[in-house]
Amino acid sequence: MLLAAVTMYLQPAPAQTTAVTGTWVLVKADKILPDGKEVEDYGASPHGLVIFTADGRYSVQIYRDARTKFASGDRAKGTAEEYKDAVMGMSVHFGRYSVDSAKNTISFQVDRSSFPNTDDTTRVTPFVLNGDDLSWKLPPRPNGEIPVTVLRRVSQ
Repeated sequence: MLLAAVTMYLQPAPAQTTAVTGTWVLVKADKILPDGKEVEDYGASPHGLVIFTADGRYSVQIYRDARTKFASGDRAKGTAEEYKDAVMGMSVHFGRYSVDSAKNTISFQVDRSSFPNTDDTTRVTPFVLNGDDLSWKLPPRPNGEIPVTVLRRVSQ
């Protein structure tokens, strides 16, 4: 079963050069509160990178700007608070993607994610592409907050 999964993942995806193909750096990772106010979600200067390859693979990496170091210096010996901060300070996933240019949506077929509940799922996300800026809003979280991601294309 594992060999079949690995073989399927390694098979080439169809070429699909799209307007989002390339490397993007994170400009902001905010959230819109239920009252409509937009605030920082990953700090004032979050770090991140998004890559969309021409063969249909992607990787999203978003990290909070200020992250707590483990006092022990050993990631296997963190405290409950250190582990919680590490997990809540990142959003990472990878897999395959496709773009529907007519609807301005990206379908993220998530292979693995820092939030295991989204492993092996597909999320269709509306996006806005304005020159070298790419942005999207995710569906509301259970608490009503809407994550907002803004990226800038890396010059070739």
